[in-house]
Amino acid sequence: MNRKIIFNSILLLLVIMLFTSCTPGGGASSYDDPAGFFMGVWHGWIAPVSLIMGFFNPEIRVYEIHNTGWWYDFGYYMAIISGFGGLSFFRRDKDK
Repeated sequence: MNRKIIFNSILLLLVIMLFTSCTPGGGASSYDDPAGFFMGVWHGWIAPVSLIMGFFNPEIRVYEIHNTGWWYDFGYYMAIISGFGGLSFFRRDKDK
């Protein structure tokens, strides 16, 4: 078997495990230990993956219900907006 195929397969498996390990509603956060700003950023980045996984596992949510409130929301929406190119007006055009 080609080494490149093996490397890519292992890399894909690691990426899938990384995305599924910290999904909202997966039990990592609780009332006593709520999700904060950085978990909000992470959940915003993996929101599309969480949405697809939620179709197959009803415990997986797009948004963590046990969170710190405003800071979690800020991180979540910041990641959603920046992850899909919404903050592109802050980037410089290198051709100018």
